[in-house]
Amino acid sequence: MSAAPGDDERADTSGEAPTGADAGQPDLRTEFAKQFAAAAGKSGLGGLAGEERLTGRDVLTAVGGVRGILEALLPGFVFLVVYSVLTSFAGQDAQAALVPSLAASVGLAVLFTIARIVAKGQPTQAIAGLVGVLLSAALALWTGDARDNYVLGFFTNAGYALALLVSLLVRWPAIGLIVGFLMGDGTHWRTDRRKVRLAQFLTLAWIGFFLLRLVVQVPLYLVDNVQALGLTRLLMGVPLYALMLVFTWLIVRAAWAPARAER
Repeated sequence: MSAAPGDDERADTSGEAPTGADAGQPDLRTEFAKQFAAAAGKSGLGGLAGEERLTGRDVLTAVGGVRGILEALLPGFVFLVVYSVLTSFAGQDAQAALVPSLAASVGLAVLFTIARIVAKGQPTQAIAGLVGVLLSAALALWTGDARDNYVLGFFTNAGYALALLVSLLVRWPAIGLIVGFLMGDGTHWRTDRRKVRLAQFLTLAWIGFFLLRLVVQVPLYLVDNVQALGLTRLLMGVPLYALMLVFTWLIVRAAWAPARAER
């Protein structure tokens, strides 16, 4: 582990205006810190960071609330149910069942997005979900293979795992950065060896989380078990993500909260 950066290398999270020769000039470090802190606050962990005691309501809010969970799970669930019914009970072949299954999934995602817009809520999550459903459906239609409806998820999980791994290799573990700004610590946690090790551990844990999805789901894809693949995709989605958030919160609360309380 390299030495922690000095005070001149830390991100300035105080928000104070620059003085002297830099007066009137934008402080890029301060602006970056503000932007990063804002982005971290919108993450699932951001919904838990300020909580003294964790409740089921807090966890529910962190994963998007009831509406967010429905938007994340129902399109995939509907695809799986319609596809399974048509292939297992209606006697249709896989390709014949593909179009109505995808149509039901995409249609539901569109309805969720419209509902968000009509309610004048924040449609970002629904739109992001709709884009993902559309891209996955387009790929499955192009190949004519139902299992390809899940391929983009493999790349997404691999991308997250790779990004986190790179953050470890450059000795700036991503989870530490997120937690540092959420807890008002900026990058000062890098001067505390215990917090650095915890940040590395948590980053490794999240890498394991994304890789576990691949380890379980890719073999199901390779053996063309669409039903099992769809089911594990649902179970290892929001439910497992919520468990990871709680696990991370417990460690962060133990390591960062005492120092935060002393301020």
